[in-house]
Amino acid sequence: MATARSVRRAYDAAFAEVNVNLSEASILAHLANGGALSQVELARRIGAGRARVGVHVDTLEAKRAVRRDPDPHDRRVWLVSLTPAGLDLWQRSVEVDRALRRHLRAGTTRAERAALDAVLARIRHNADAALGRADS
Repeated sequence: MATARSVRRAYDAAFAEVNVNLSEASILAHLANGGALSQVELARRIGAGRARVGVHVDTLEAKRAVRRDPDPHDRRVWLVSLTPAGLDLWQRSVEVDRALRRHLRAGTTRAERAALDAVLARIRHNADAALGRADS
């Protein structure tokens, strides 16, 4: 848990250079890769509550990085999409992410990172199973 908190703080500090936090950068990435998404889908994808995602979308909207449009198939739903400014912000956040990943991986081998990925995937699977999640 201490390592996760340290990594989170490092990401938030690095992303502050482009005026976003880790959650906002994650939302930008999902929108860049998946197109327009509902807040419910964004919440599912980043593992946060709908209300929390709403706050992040509000913040990104105030930065003119995203916009909300009515879903043409369900008038109760708003779809969130990137604006041109949001695409630029996402691209800058990708550069920050790459630089931080290089820094975090310093002194590790590809084999060590692969083993760590496998162990963390197993722990996540076990945690999801302990919670009774169907997708575990």
